[in-house]
Amino acid sequence: MKETWVIKIGSSLVTKSATGLNIKNIKSWALQINEIKKNNINVIIVSSGAIAEGVGRLGLVRRPSSSSQLQALAAIGQMGLVQAYEVAFKKYNILTAQMLLTHEDLSNRERYLNAKNTLNNLIKYNAIPIINENDTVSTDEIKFGDNDTLAALVANLSQAKLLIILTDQDGLYTSDPKNNKSSKLVEEIALSDKNLNKYAGPSNSVLGRGGMITKVSAARKAAKSNTQTIIANGANKDILIKILNKEDNIGTKIFNKDSAVKSKKQWIANSLKVKGSVVIDMGAKKVIKKSGKSLLPIGIKSISGNFKKGDMVTICDSNNKEIAKGLTNYSSKELFKIIGKSTMSIKKEFDLFGGDVVIHADNMILS
Repeated sequence: MKETWVIKIGSSLVTKSATGLNIKNIKSWALQINEIKKNNINVIIVSSGAIAEGVGRLGLVRRPSSSSQLQALAAIGQMGLVQAYEVAFKKYNILTAQMLLTHEDLSNRERYLNAKNTLNNLIKYNAIPIINENDTVSTDEIKFGDNDTLAALVANLSQAKLLIILTDQDGLYTSDPKNNKSSKLVEEIALSDKNLNKYAGPSNSVLGRGGMITKVSAARKAAKSNTQTIIANGANKDILIKILNKEDNIGTKIFNKDSAVKSKKQWIANSLKVKGSVVIDMGAKKVIKKSGKSLLPIGIKSISGNFKKGDMVTICDSNNKEIAKGLTNYSSKELFKIIGKSTMSIKKEFDLFGGDVVIHADNMILS
C-alpha cells in the first residue's frame, strides 16, 4: 500500500511580498513532488496564498481588513492559485484537483466522512489534491496559522505517514534565534517532551516564533493518526528531495511515541468545537482515567454552557482541569435535571431518558 504525504505550504513561500504568487517556488515544488511520486508516494498539498494572489490581481497596495473584502479577494485569488499549480504539474502529466474545506465540513460527522471519501478517490485517480481553507464563506477562519490546523486534519483524513510543514523558518529553535545567537535548531523532538511548548514560544504571543505554536499544535493533531511531522524551510534548495532521501539537517522532526487512536476518536479530538463542560467527582474521574469507562449522570457535579445532544463537551475534575472530552447523549437542559442521580432514580423520576450514560467511552477521548 502506498504511503501518503501531506505537504503544507505557507503564504510567505507561495507569494511574493504578500502580493501575487511566487511562480518560481511553485515550479520547484512541482519538480520535487514529481520525484516523490516516482517513489510510490501519494502527495496532498495544503496551500495558502489565495488572498495574497487576490491582492496582486487587483493591484491593491495593501491587504484590506474587512471580512467581506477578504472573502472577495480569496474568491479572485483562488483562481490564480489553482491555475499556477495546474500549469506547474501539467509539465509532468500530473493531474491536480481543487478541494476547499471549512471547519464545519469537518465538525459534521457525515460531511467529514464525505470529505474523507473524496480525498481517497482523488488519490485513487492519481491526482494531487490542492486543499485550502474556504475563505470565501468562512468568516472567523481568516487568520494566521489556520492552514497548519487544516493540514493536520487532512493528515488524519488521509491517514498520512508524514506531514511536512514548509515555512520561511528552518524549524524549531531552543529559543528565538533573532534575539539569541546561541539558539540551536531542534532537529528531533518527541511530542511528550516537556520542552516542546517552551521552544514553540509564549502562549500569549500573536505569532509565536515564526508561528511555531500553530505548527506544534498541528503536529499534536496529526499524531492522532500516527503521522510524523517535519517543519522545514521551503525556500531551501531541493528540501523535499532531501526529506525523501532522509538527509540530516532538514529541519525539525516531531514524532509521537504513542499509538494512533481510532478514526472516529481522531475526529472527536481534532475536528469539533467544544460547546460546554461538565465537572465530575473523584469516583468518576478514576473510572474514566484508569478503566476507560463511560460517564454516568451520578458522577457529574455541575455543568456549564448551552449544548445539544451530540455536541462536544469537556470533562473536568473538581479543580477544573480537563481530563477528557466527548459527545454528549443529553442536551444541557436535560442533563441539568439528572446530574448526580442514579440510573434507577432517573427512570423513576423522569420520562426523559437518553440512555444509561451521558458520554459513552466510544465517543470519548482522554486529554
